[in-house]
Amino acid sequence: MADRVLFMGWRQPYRGAEEQAVQAFDETVGMIGRWQHEGRLESFEVVLLAPNADLGGYFTVRGTADQINELQADEEFQRTTMRAQMAVEGLRHIPGAIGEGVARQMGWYREAAAAAEQHA
Repeated sequence: MADRVLFMGWRQPYRGAEEQAVQAFDETVGMIGRWQHEGRLESFEVVLLAPNADLGGYFTVRGTADQINELQADEEFQRTTMRAQMAVEGLRHIPGAIGEGVARQMGWYREAAAAAEQHA
């Protein structure tokens, strides 16, 4: 069961690179879709946001820690990311926790907060 997520967000395409941005988007959807179909990831979702100055859209990719780590280390993923960086502003990949991973991380946070209180 998925306990990790990879947030992959971007702002907007660079002027003149709109077609490259669409191509990078399509490649990413295809690659992540294959990984899901092969059982190498649990699921993913694509969100396209209303026009704004901060964020154009994002993917949330769900899986185990091993699956998310494997995706980020994959050569095809790295190459696709590099192509996307040439086409869109503000590309970011941020790993995080979901499900049971949230409970685990909140436990660690509580421990750290308690230790900080003792040292204050």
